[in-house]
Amino acid sequence: MAELGLNEHHQNEVINYMRFARFKRGLCLKTVDSCFQDLKDSRLVEETFTVDEVIDMLDGLRTVVHSEVESELINTTYTNVLLLRQLFSQAEKWYLKLQTDVSELENRELLEQVAEFEKSEFTSSNKKPSADLIKPKLAPLNEGGSELLNKTVACLQEENEKLKTRLKTIETQATAALDEKSKLEKSLKDLQMIQGDQKADANQDITELENKVAALKCQFEKTLSDSTANQKFLEENLVTTKHDLLKVRDQLSMAEKELEKKFQQTAAYRNMKEILTKKNEQIKDLRKKLSKYEPED
Repeated sequence: MAELGLNEHHQNEVINYMRFARFKRGLCLKTVDSCFQDLKDSRLVEETFTVDEVIDMLDGLRTVVHSEVESELINTTYTNVLLLRQLFSQAEKWYLKLQTDVSELENRELLEQVAEFEKSEFTSSNKKPSADLIKPKLAPLNEGGSELLNKTVACLQEENEKLKTRLKTIETQATAALDEKSKLEKSLKDLQMIQGDQKADANQDITELENKVAALKCQFEKTLSDSTANQKFLEENLVTTKHDLLKVRDQLSMAEKELEKKFQQTAAYRNMKEILTKKNEQIKDLRKKLSKYEPED
């Protein structure tokens, strides 16, 4: 079967139009035949006619046939315009702009293809039109198309609302994240400030301790060269120094516990602990050095 390069639905619409056109063409041919038959019945009643009478009959027949054919051609033109109007109206409802190529209407190859299509559909098979192909007119889009468009718009609006809700949720989460970030940054700054203060205090204590140890060392060296009368005085100073050392050690221990409590969840805690451990080792070394200068019992 010949094809027109259209989908099934559009090809069925073409078949319906061709069926309508064949019907109108048949009526036109019957009208022309009736013109000739009327002439036969009304004028050809004598056996012989003059030339003038024959010319008169042919002129009359020509006038009638011309009028009928012209009327049918005009009606066909108007019918095609109405068909195009239906197609363009449906396209405009979907905001489409259709174009036509009038030069293709005289394409002999395409015309022969249409003739072959008509022959395969109506002449060769002699099949009757099925109920599916008989349609009085093209289905308007006032109901079905509008309903589909409304459903599409509703779906888009629903999707838009979902996107708005999701956007609000994301904005809320982003705001909460920014607030949390600000809090963490503030906490980090406070922690760094505390860590810096503690480190400065520890360095100051160690410096003071080193200065005290250096001063005591100089004092012990000087007192050892003095007379034994100053031994009691040196022992008292040594006891005082021991108390000072114990006091400083207690202070360092308290500072270490406080730092351990504040920074036990941070990497700064491990660094500070290492620093304190080193300082304790330094104190032990100092104590060992001091023990050399203590009198034996």
